Amino acid sequence: MTTATAHASSPIHTASLDWPLGFRATVGAAAIKKAGRDDLALLSIGAGATAAAIFTRNLFAAAPIEVSRRHLKDSRGHASALILNSGCANAATGPRGLSNAQETVDAVSLAIGCASEAVLVNSTGVIGVQLPMERIVPEIPHMVARLANAVDGGPLEPFARAIMTTDTKPKMSSRTIACGGGRTVRVSGVAKGAGMIRPDMATMISVLATDAEVDAKTLDRILRHAADASYHRISVDGDTSTNDSVFAFASGIAGRCDEALLARAFREVACDLSRMIVCDGEGFERSLAVRVTGAATKADALKVAETVASSLLVRTAITGGDPNWGRIVAAAGRAGVDFRANDLELRVGGILIFANGEPVGADKHDVRAAFNGSHVAIEISLGATEGSVAETNSDEFLSCGLTTEYVRLNADYTT
Repeated sequence: MTTATAHASSPIHTASLDWPLGFRATVGAAAIKKAGRDDLALLSIGAGATAAAIFTRNLFAAAPIEVSRRHLKDSRGHASALILNSGCANAATGPRGLSNAQETVDAVSLAIGCASEAVLVNSTGVIGVQLPMERIVPEIPHMVARLANAVDGGPLEPFARAIMTTDTKPKMSSRTIACGGGRTVRVSGVAKGAGMIRPDMATMISVLATDAEVDAKTLDRILRHAADASYHRISVDGDTSTNDSVFAFASGIAGRCDEALLARAFREVACDLSRMIVCDGEGFERSLAVRVTGAATKADALKVAETVASSLLVRTAITGGDPNWGRIVAAAGRAGVDFRANDLELRVGGILIFANGEPVGADKHDVRAAFNGSHVAIEISLGATEGSVAETNSDEFLSCGLTTEYVRLNADYTT
């Protein structure tokens, strides 16, 4: 998940936290979970914008996921609006939940003046609760009216805040791409997610947007590559939600852009958002990155990295700053990947701790300090390959400690 910092000569640069051209956003309040806070977010994308999405594979996929899947198919990858709500997932809500999702979409399409299938929708919050449609539907025309005064390419933050649930901070990122002749393309994104995070597609709700001109098929390919390098490489608690989704939209206003550069910008924004999700995990105190090199295949590297990063024993050791590195070795050994145990080398914070099947006698104070930093970097070499092949057959997985605060938050989530 490592992304290179842009140098002065690089065509890609970090940018102000704004939507690309062709996007207008507004928020609303329907007291879905708590009165007095914004819990509806509406993004207007303009007629004919291309769209792509990746949705949860959970068998209890929420009602809005069903509606958005159908609309993306019926529109052949085009959209004019996206509406999201926080405070209620509208999942496991039966026929009424599906009807509510469709009613939300229809209200947006009527107010904006676009086809129903041009509107996508999703929800986030408590599962098994019906949406308060008597408060949501009347708010939508007011939100659409406010779009007339919204700034084209305005700030990301109001939208990012409106979709928060247990998040403690909004998650936003943006890049600009220099396309030559003084022309630039922007890629921006927002996300929400702090719990129920595990890589089974996108593992939260995220919206990525660009003003580049790109067809729906290419946008879908770029999105999937970005998700594979970012959202698929994180976990907070090992749970995959009923509402996981990542949406991508392209307004086309800024014209065409080199596909490789556009893909890289999408990947960088997605990686930024993924790190923000892990570092805002419920009860977060310390992040954890596991990088595996020298595997027989890249898939083996990912399997070992994910197994170690997801281990409850490893994560509780990280939480306590306990240099119990034996848990790391044990987790790697149970990952189901074939490698020679004596070939494994383990480093934490750059300190070699284990090699040739035994401890190497690293300084205990240095090792403890490496486990007590705000970020714990674990490097594992499996020794199955060397040189450039070892780097090719590598992967990284990002997680965090498992704290008592996480348990408290989720023990009291609905009460």
